[in-house]
Amino acid sequence: MVLGSINEKMEAKTKTINIIKETRKVPAHVTEGRKKYVQFRKAIHETLKTEGKTIPQIAADTNLALSETTYYLMTLQKFGEVIVEGMDDMDEYYIYKLKPVSNKVDSKD
Repeated sequence: MVLGSINEKMEAKTKTINIIKETRKVPAHVTEGRKKYVQFRKAIHETLKTEGKTIPQIAADTNLALSETTYYLMTLQKFGEVIVEGMDDMDEYYIYKLKPVSNKVDSKD
């Protein structure tokens, strides 16, 4: 009998969480922000596919403001998608490139 009552309690909790999920929706501005991030991420990835570039070069290629380019580029760097390749000729800007994808699989032998 104890097992039955535990299962009933779990069902009640599941139902409660389902009700909460149904009543609480993601705000529209959050959804729009996520869409914007995905668009800018794709644009930056496309720009950096062929060679490393500085923030002003990326901004010019993607038609983004310098501040937005910096923000999204630093986000990509934080999450390990972009790395610093070096400095430009005048030592004013870092050159960013896509992080190489490793196909190496770790084996535990």
